[in-house]
Amino acid sequence: MKLITIIPAYNEEVAIKNVVETALAYSDVLVVDDGSTDRTSQLAKEAGAEVFKHPQNEGKGAAIKTGLKTGLEHGYNTFVVLDGDGQHDPNDIPSLTSAINGAEVVIGSRFKKNLPENIPIQRKLSNAITTKFMRYVTGYTLTDSQCGFRAISNDAAKLFLDIKYDDYVYESEMFYVASKNNITIEEASISCKYGDEKSYVTWRSVLNYIFFILMILLRKLKESIKL
Repeated sequence: MKLITIIPAYNEEVAIKNVVETALAYSDVLVVDDGSTDRTSQLAKEAGAEVFKHPQNEGKGAAIKTGLKTGLEHGYNTFVVLDGDGQHDPNDIPSLTSAINGAEVVIGSRFKKNLPENIPIQRKLSNAITTKFMRYVTGYTLTDSQCGFRAISNDAAKLFLDIKYDDYVYESEMFYVASKNNITIEEASISCKYGDEKSYVTWRSVLNYIFFILMILLRKLKESIKL
């Protein structure tokens, strides 16, 4: 296994240094700076990460695709995607990578064991709704479809490069693409902490997600008619 941790980051100067330093204990680290206007790139480099910076903000999905493409080009065959805001603990990386031997994608789950403390009610509600929806359209048994902490195999990474979405919808489309290509998905329990981190989800992203849901339902309807 040749492993790299990809950290998509946008204006994460507060947490990025600690996240990188902790993740480096387990793998090489690539920070994809998605057009930050603060010191994210500088601090990530000082911490020991390789850094690729987008000239402007393109979206989390675009940053993940840049990371996967770069990793594949440099011969890596296993990828961990980890948020740069400190919400996820890089010490959980082995929990995900140990499960990748039996699955092609491993999703970190905040809800597999115990409910995280201080989880905002809106996050709890949105995760419950989207997770039930993704279960319905993909058939995967999921507890946490919104978690951005994931391990991805070589073959799955190549498939995910072709996803057209560049924003937060990208992470949900992963499940649909995986289901259509018989990709195995498992979950691994992770810890999670909530603080004052900012959300960069825009109204445009929300509208894109609603459109995504409608398109998935339309695909599902067409499939049922064909049957």
